[in-house]
Amino acid sequence: MRRWNGWGDDSVDMELGTEARYFLFERLGQGSAPTDATFDAACAQLVPGRLPPHPLVDASPQSRLRHALGQSLPDWLRLRHGRIEAAPDGVAYPESAEQVRELLAFAAAHGAAVIPYGGGTSVAGHLGVHDAARPTLTIAMGRMRALVSLDREAQLATFGAGVAGPDLEAQLRAHGYTLGHFPQSFEYSTLGGWVVTRSSGQQSLRYGRIEQMFAGGRVETPRGTLDIPTFPASSAGVDLREMVLGSEGRLGILTEATVRVSRLPQHEAFHAVFFPNWDSALQAVRELAQARLPLSMLRLSNALETTTMLTLAGHARLVRVLEAWLSLRGCAEGKCMLMLGVSGSKAQAVPALRAAVKLARAHGGVHVGRGLGERWRRNRFRSVYLRNAAWRHGYAIDTVETALDWPRVSAAIGGIERAAGAALQACGERVHAYTHLSHIYPQGASVYSTFVFRLAGQYEADLARWRRLKERVSDAIVAAGGTISHQHGVGTDHAPWLAHEKGELGLGAMAALFRHFDPDGRMNPGKLVAP
Repeated sequence: MRRWNGWGDDSVDMELGTEARYFLFERLGQGSAPTDATFDAACAQLVPGRLPPHPLVDASPQSRLRHALGQSLPDWLRLRHGRIEAAPDGVAYPESAEQVRELLAFAAAHGAAVIPYGGGTSVAGHLGVHDAARPTLTIAMGRMRALVSLDREAQLATFGAGVAGPDLEAQLRAHGYTLGHFPQSFEYSTLGGWVVTRSSGQQSLRYGRIEQMFAGGRVETPRGTLDIPTFPASSAGVDLREMVLGSEGRLGILTEATVRVSRLPQHEAFHAVFFPNWDSALQAVRELAQARLPLSMLRLSNALETTTMLTLAGHARLVRVLEAWLSLRGCAEGKCMLMLGVSGSKAQAVPALRAAVKLARAHGGVHVGRGLGERWRRNRFRSVYLRNAAWRHGYAIDTVETALDWPRVSAAIGGIERAAGAALQACGERVHAYTHLSHIYPQGASVYSTFVFRLAGQYEADLARWRRLKERVSDAIVAAGGTISHQHGVGTDHAPWLAHEKGELGLGAMAALFRHFDPDGRMNPGKLVAP
């Protein structure tokens, strides 16, 4: 069963080993695990729902609590401390577009706001109730998950938008296809959620981001049904797909999505390369991207993340052997690790790998083979479980991500990590900050920074720590010229910085678009563009 107040399935666990705990103790001090509220106690806090009965709506406290929040750190704090200020008044589970339309009419008749719910994996505040003064209906899309059609000639597949990653890939794999979209939240996030937040998967270098995959679909809005036909390309005015991409539920509810799929790759492998320092690693990765080699992934960790990941992985003896060998090859203190992926036919993938390794070696890179890469592949959806493990030992983990053109990347990383390091000094706390480039483009790269800090064990104190950290690092992103979000969307957490990117005119255009489809401001209010 899904954890109600943490990440993932409660049958899956990860533990911080002795080396990892000592590593965090050295950098942050001894953590002290807070006492979590129980599920029953949190349910008991909820006031009775205000919506009248409806055959599709579950008004039980248990269902309402499980759909009240997402996976952002403020969401975790509310759940862990049992501070659920507001929850939806009911949760609906439609099985068709007709039922979604029925539910939208029901919400309108009773003055209710509507929150679309996919997999509940948002880390940007997309799912919380914005206005507790009026009732809220959450519409959970998980029952709309079927493969509706597969066009083998056009390589287009149409799914119910509530399909989660593993189910989508299993249905495609049965026919010899893949979508190739693998965000870290893959096990629980949904196709509809990927589209409306402009998600990016780990192998985007081969398959593209979700906007390259999304070909068309259907959106149920308060004003009616928006059908978006599929075309290879079109110059007929504004692209309706672009209005839906990144709309975060403000237009309506995406019920069906048609995506561009690919044949299953004949060959797929992940390799690790180490560089002696950041500058040589960055130059190599930029050249790899601009050479447009048919790679599926480039993921570059800076020196501090490289050290952190090797430590948290355990296997201390094997890591010491690896580091001793790397040191002999010129990669000692300050080394940076690159994960490199190839996917496709062997005739394409093997030469691409050889060319990539050759280019990396020209910049001092040391290729260590598939061992670390395959370990990363096996655990790539499990590493997020470290959030649960860190919490049990009194530490919080949070992230920010942005994207910038190449000339700004290194300065942005320095600015973000310095801002994080200074954020909690006023309360005598330290922050362990480290960074990787998670998606690479010929023009630039996404910058993904992780922060670990001690929990105070009190809701108000920990929320205040998060706010200080979030404000400082978000200000640093804007100052560096980066987008406030590369792959997680805006929600409420990033909304204060959106005007720096869109400008007053741009925000006004977005608000006008939402009003056109949702004149009463019913759809996911308060998210993306504040009232």
